[in-house]
Amino acid sequence: MTTHLSIVVPVYRSAGTLDELHRRLVAALETSEPSFEIIMVDDCGGDDSWQVIQRLAQRDSRVRGFQLARNYGQHNALLCGIRAARGSVIVTLDDDLQNPPEEIHKLLSRLNDDCDVVYGSPQKETHSFLRNLASRVTKLALQGTMGVSTASKVSAFRAFRTDLRHAFEAYRSPSVNIDVLLTWGTTRFASVDVRQDERTVGDSGYTLKKLVNHAINMMTGFSVLPLQIASILGLAVGAFGFVLLAYVVGRYFIAGSPVPGFTFLASMIAIFSGAQLFSLGIFGEYLARMHFRSMERPPYCLAKATSANEATSKAQPSTPDAALFNPDTATVPIPDSLR
Repeated sequence: MTTHLSIVVPVYRSAGTLDELHRRLVAALETSEPSFEIIMVDDCGGDDSWQVIQRLAQRDSRVRGFQLARNYGQHNALLCGIRAARGSVIVTLDDDLQNPPEEIHKLLSRLNDDCDVVYGSPQKETHSFLRNLASRVTKLALQGTMGVSTASKVSAFRAFRTDLRHAFEAYRSPSVNIDVLLTWGTTRFASVDVRQDERTVGDSGYTLKKLVNHAINMMTGFSVLPLQIASILGLAVGAFGFVLLAYVVGRYFIAGSPVPGFTFLASMIAIFSGAQLFSLGIFGEYLARMHFRSMERPPYCLAKATSANEATSKAQPSTPDAALFNPDTATVPIPDSLR
């Protein structure tokens, strides 16, 4: 039977929630979906999550597990699961039970002919003030590539057509953002209101610093907005300098007022030096992105899988098994042994 639905869950320090997540996913999907699979990708959080995934896979053949070689980040783990998915529709959700599996049907019912991606937008955010603030910063960074209305509804709880992954199947970069990559394949986004539950086990792996860094990576890795800001800033500072100079010269010739000396020069130098350093910093970020991409660092590397057929060898990079071990190197759909 062809798999209709693939549930992709990035796992990070969630050994205490995986059993309950699996139970609720199965209960929510068994009565409504003819066939489904649950893909759990362990992002090496350092706890017993991988052992729990292995146990679930042994007990339920619909569970497929992958463990990354080290901690790469949530979106990198998602990319691994998306590339391994067999279903015609993919649903992603967090591992902390804040995205209720019982709400998946809302996303699937909205995924119709007029849209390719549906986000589950929380009716009420349940994170801390700083976490909500950082999320807003991230969404502001997404506006340049996704549009204002779509970016405001973005969440980790999303459903989309699997065919969209062909738009980024050759993508190779350590900086990954699934929402931006989805825009490479479609512009038809939608959202539905869903419930968001309180986190009851563990702490969020996303700190304010991580979310701000993620926003910066998105802006410099997938957008030219910072370069445009630097250009506008340079133009504005230059115009301010000319206006200030005209004011001082006008006072000297018309009113006979003396031209301020050190204070005037110091302020002008500080303004223009600050603008130049700001612009150079932005250019440096883009050069760094180009440097890292020229190194061809993969977005992730697999270490283990729950099935021997899904990750068999890492010794020979040129062999098909090595491509299986590093699915990010493939520029074609997932090999037959993953299907």
